[in-house]
Amino acid sequence: MMDLRRRRRSTQLADKLRQIRHVLGLSQSELVRQMDENMHYNRISEYELGKREPPLRVLLAYARVAGIHMEHLVDDNLALPAQLPGDVVYPDQVKSTPREK
Repeated sequence: MMDLRRRRRSTQLADKLRQIRHVLGLSQSELVRQMDENMHYNRISEYELGKREPPLRVLLAYARVAGIHMEHLVDDNLALPAQLPGDVVYPDQVKSTPREK
């Protein structure tokens, strides 16, 4: 019987994470700074080599830095957008301006 609690691991996630960093021209430490995550930059290497799977909050941080939807990261049937950073803007990234009266 199949264990339903185990989820299938993405076969392309590590490559996509590495591709994002390279296309954006970021070092591992620069990426961590932009992601605003409290982790050592060596963790990025573990994600990019497929040694560790990033938690959801880290995947969201990657998506925000890259300007893409998380689906593009986790769905093996979707490729990364041709243009990075993409045009997705997350609500907390929108700069609010005072309303005119």
